[in-house]
Amino acid sequence: MRIRATVAAVTGALALSAFAVPAAQADGSGDSVPSRAEVAKVLDAAHAASGKSGARAAAADGVPYALDASVSNVKVNAGKAIVAGTTKQVTVPTTFTLTHGADVDITAADFFVDVELYKGSYDEPEMSLIGELWPTCTVVSTTKASCKGTIDVYPGEGQLLNSDAGTWSANAYAIAFNGEDPNADDIDLSKVGYMEQAKVGSTKLQRYSKLTVNASPEPVKKNKTITVTGSLTRANWETNKYAGYTAQSVKLQFKKKGTSTYTDVKTVKSGTGSSAGKLKTTVTATVDGTFRYAFAGTSTTPAVNSAGDAIDVQ
Repeated sequence: MRIRATVAAVTGALALSAFAVPAAQADGSGDSVPSRAEVAKVLDAAHAASGKSGARAAAADGVPYALDASVSNVKVNAGKAIVAGTTKQVTVPTTFTLTHGADVDITAADFFVDVELYKGSYDEPEMSLIGELWPTCTVVSTTKASCKGTIDVYPGEGQLLNSDAGTWSANAYAIAFNGEDPNADDIDLSKVGYMEQAKVGSTKLQRYSKLTVNASPEPVKKNKTITVTGSLTRANWETNKYAGYTAQSVKLQFKKKGTSTYTDVKTVKSGTGSSAGKLKTTVTATVDGTFRYAFAGTSTTPAVNSAGDAIDVQ
């Protein structure tokens, strides 16, 4: 089970150490690859010598040298928000460009590059999201590659708090082990190259929303009043249930029979307290058609439209 981890004691990409996962081979070759904790060990050593300059200035002290590589053009989920419900695993794509020195062999079996997400500051992230598999890269030229990866979210396994909804930043890193065994206790880190970048991109993580509508009575006599009720709810990542989204502006819309376009009728506020998320208003019935509610969304919750409810005016 993946559980939420406390990462206050680590910095930047070192949040990886709090999310160690079994080694997974992205290209299916079957060769062993380092776990996130083993990668974090390399980054930890690099951070410890962060005050030193030069690509190999700290090599004698057994810390990684600065790898000639960088990541750009990062897109998470094709630029769309990541939306997670209460139980289902969500896996979204990441794409990015890897630029590197001609002497960096990105096709080596022990070269790894990744893009991850973090909430809060880069130095002291509140939470990190990673992919189970390492990204794969396609060589474009001697110094450039196009890469694809994933980010995995597990809302049903205690990974997220409701406060995690909102904007997340992306960080990137690359490591070239250059033949050193990442599992070895006596690994010679001076032969390992590393690079990391903060804030290479961003995305929103949102709580999945639901919206319902019911217009009654039906059928109804012309010019009589009908009541349109509904409910706006969203995922609660701490209870794994859906709960009413309170005090939100929701539009009641109507589509006349025989047409294809909804028009706004009025704005309704979702209820609070014991009526959390509930919607209720009245309108005059004049012609046959269909009512629906439409929610524009917020930074933490995606937009959603209810299904339509048709009325028969007699």
